[in-house]
Amino acid sequence: MRALFTGSFDPVTNGHLDLISRLTRLTETVVVGLAVHPARRPWLTVEERLALLRTVCAPWPTVTVVRLDGLVVDAARALEVNLLVRGVRGAGDLAYELDMAQANRALGGLETLLLPADPALCFVRASLVREVARFGGDIAPFVPPAVAAALAAREPDA
Repeated sequence: MRALFTGSFDPVTNGHLDLISRLTRLTETVVVGLAVHPARRPWLTVEERLALLRTVCAPWPTVTVVRLDGLVVDAARALEVNLLVRGVRGAGDLAYELDMAQANRALGGLETLLLPADPALCFVRASLVREVARFGGDIAPFVPPAVAAALAAREPDA
């Protein structure tokens, strides 16, 4: 089974890595898809996010990192994956992800597996990490060391 785990990863967090790690034990191959949303203004560039994802996913030989443009169902078809995996931190995520799962199934027959977040990490959101980093706070508990170093090297208003 080939699984696709998508996100904007702006930045990649320990919550993301927990899900990826768990997926490596559940599936043969994990494709981590960096979804590019033209309407969003990310803090990190696509190239920075791809590089960080590739660095933090390097320990898992069955994980590949790709850029995704367009619909997830089209990407899944092109990548020959048969399962979309999404993390769920709470009720708000569940409602949103359930709607998206139903839409992806209707659009392309893509099945979705919703994995609950580790309770110790369910409050960690990329937006929280960005906010703490912008104000010079310690993000080390929330992100892998490579991400903490990359964000520490950025200008506060970047």
